[in-house]
Amino acid sequence: MDPELIDDCVHCGFCLPTCPTYVLWGEEMDSPRGRIHLMKQHVEGTPVTPEMAGHFDACLGCMACVTACPSGVKYDRLIEQTRAEVERAHERDPRERAVRGLVFGLFPYPRRLRLLRPGMWLAERLAPFLERAHPSLGAMAGLAPRVERRQRMPRLVRARGERRAVVGMLTGCVQGEFFPQVNAATARVLALEGCDVLIPAGQGCCGALSVHAGRADQARRLARRTVRTFRKAGVDTVVVNAAGCGSSMKEYAELLGAEPGFRVMDLSEFLVELGPVAERHPLPFAVAYHDACHLAHAQGIRAQPRELLRGIPGLELREVPEAAICCGSAGTYNIFQPEAARDLGDRKAKAVGSTGAELLVSANPGCTMQIAAAMRRGGATIRVAHTAEVLDASLRGVSL
Repeated sequence: MDPELIDDCVHCGFCLPTCPTYVLWGEEMDSPRGRIHLMKQHVEGTPVTPEMAGHFDACLGCMACVTACPSGVKYDRLIEQTRAEVERAHERDPRERAVRGLVFGLFPYPRRLRLLRPGMWLAERLAPFLERAHPSLGAMAGLAPRVERRQRMPRLVRARGERRAVVGMLTGCVQGEFFPQVNAATARVLALEGCDVLIPAGQGCCGALSVHAGRADQARRLARRTVRTFRKAGVDTVVVNAAGCGSSMKEYAELLGAEPGFRVMDLSEFLVELGPVAERHPLPFAVAYHDACHLAHAQGIRAQPRELLRGIPGLELREVPEAAICCGSAGTYNIFQPEAARDLGDRKAKAVGSTGAELLVSANPGCTMQIAAAMRRGGATIRVAHTAEVLDASLRGVSL
C-alpha cells in the first residue's frame, strides 16, 4: 500500500453516495474513505485482522469513487495493492480458501471452463443444494448462463470491402466459453466496418479476475502470456469486448513494469474513433444501456456505446436510474460476497425494469450474468445482449 496515495485522501465524503456498500449498509468502514483509513492503520503497523480483511473483501472495486473524488485519489491502485497484501498476510478460513482455489483454478482457464458446458442446463436447479454446501457454490450455479452452442472462431476474419485497419481481438475466458456469440458478433462488426481481425491461437484469461482479487503472481503470469500472444500476431491495436478485461489490459505497463507493445481499446471506443461506413438497418425497439463499472469508471467510456446505439435507426435508448451504482457482479464479487451482490443485483434489476425497455444492453459478461439472474429472480422477461450483438444485427439487417 503506497503511503503517498493514502495521504491523497482528504476524507471529504464525496465518495460516500457513490459507493455501493455504503449505500447498502451506511457503515463508514465500508466506504472508500473508511477503507483508506484502515489502509493507513495497516501501513502504520496494525496487522490485517479478520475484521479489516472483511471490510476490504466487501469492496466491489467498482471505481465509482474514483469518478466522484475531487482530489484525484487513486483508489483503484490502492484497493488492488491492499488486496494483494490481504492475500499475503491474512489466513483465510479453510472452506474459504478451498472455494477461492476452485474459482481461480477454473475461471481463468478456458479449457477447464469448457468442461462445465454440458451440465450448464442443470446449474440453476442445483443452486439450492450447492448453497447448503457453501453460499459461493450456490451463487456460481445461480449465475450460470444458458450457453449457446460453441462457435469456433477463425484465426482471421477478412474486412468486407476496403480494408481500413488491422486489429487483434481478445476472446477471453468467460466471454469465450459462456458467450461465444458475443465474440462472433464482435468479429463480424469489425469486418463489416473494414477491419481485418486477427484472432490468435493460444489465448486465455488476460489476468483481470486475478489482479482484481489480489492474486498478483497469477495475474502477471496470465498477462505475460497475453502480451506474448498478441506481439507474435504483430498487431498494433487489440480490441476488447469485455469491460473488466479492457480495464486490466490498459494497466499492463504498471502490472508488468513494461509497455505491452500494442494499444488496447474497448470495442465501442475503437469503432467511434474509426468512424462508421457500413449501413445500419432499423431495429425498432427500446433499449436500456447498462454502464459496466470497469468501462464507465475505470476506462471513462460512457459516450461511445451510446453514440453507437443511437446511430441505429428506429432504436430508442433509455437511461437506467442509478446508473453509477454497481450491479454487484464486479468480477468474482458475486461469488465471494453473494448476499451483498444479490441485494445490488435486485436493486439494478428493479432500476432496469422501471425503464420499460425490451432489451438490456451491457458490455461485460459478468454484468450480463448478474443482471440476467436478478431479472429471473424477479420474474422479468427482458432480453439481455452485448453492444456488439445489437450492432451486428443492425449491420446485417437481421432480427436480434
